[in-house]
Amino acid sequence: MKKQHVVVIAALLGVAFLVGLVAAPYLGVQPSTSDERIGVIVTILPQAEFVEQIGKDNIRVTVLVPPGASPHAYEPTPGQMKDVCQAKMYAKVGSGVEFELVWVEKLIDTNKDMLIVDCSEGIELMGADPHIWLAPQYVIKMVENIRDGLMQVDPTNANYYEQNAAAYIQTLTGLDAEIQASLEGVKSRTFMVFHPAWGYFARDYELEQIPIAVEGKEPSAQDIANLIETANEKNITVIFVSPQFNPKSAEVIAEAIGGRVVFINPLARDYVTNMRVVTAELVQGLS
Repeated sequence: MKKQHVVVIAALLGVAFLVGLVAAPYLGVQPSTSDERIGVIVTILPQAEFVEQIGKDNIRVTVLVPPGASPHAYEPTPGQMKDVCQAKMYAKVGSGVEFELVWVEKLIDTNKDMLIVDCSEGIELMGADPHIWLAPQYVIKMVENIRDGLMQVDPTNANYYEQNAAAYIQTLTGLDAEIQASLEGVKSRTFMVFHPAWGYFARDYELEQIPIAVEGKEPSAQDIANLIETANEKNITVIFVSPQFNPKSAEVIAEAIGGRVVFINPLARDYVTNMRVVTAELVQGLS
């Protein structure tokens, strides 16, 4: 009998708990959603990996420009702005990304207590080209800047962030060596790409990128004719396109030269894996 009473009481308590969860919102009571992790805002997806490799479970990352969106035109959602209000740190790219030129001051005004980390600090910029994250040597500096920011907002775990950053920097150093070795034997050093995102990459590995779109403008008919002529002169058979852009003009050029269009993503979240994929595509296209 006692065992039956215990079973009955336990069942009733379980039902009461479930009813409480369902009824709580209607009674003005919300279940606890406490999250003591440090809120960190980043602009683009690759930065999420940088922050997560340093902060790991101590941080919660919000990416302002989501998958498939372009940093040249995106506007943050109300939910993202709420995350900005609660964040301890914003790691901006800092190299002239168009999204930041439009929004960074508004984000700062939303949360004046938020630490602003300029990931481009200490990096030699190439004019108006913002794509510093596409060269692993520059990512190392970005990681160091993020590490220093996390150590400032959370000094208790400074050693933890320093150790994690050192391990990730070692991975990036290895990635740089891999890319260098992979590109050493390619026959051509010139590649054609729709959006000129790969300037820092090209500079680091002694390549030349020929962009189809210049200053964000679609090429004219004459531009396409000139690009076809250039591609034939330089034996280019692969046109690289970012998935964030319309590939139509690249496809026209590829058809005219008997080549093909290959997508390489400058904004993938899984940075190290993506750079290996991009390098493999470039090696195949340049060989």
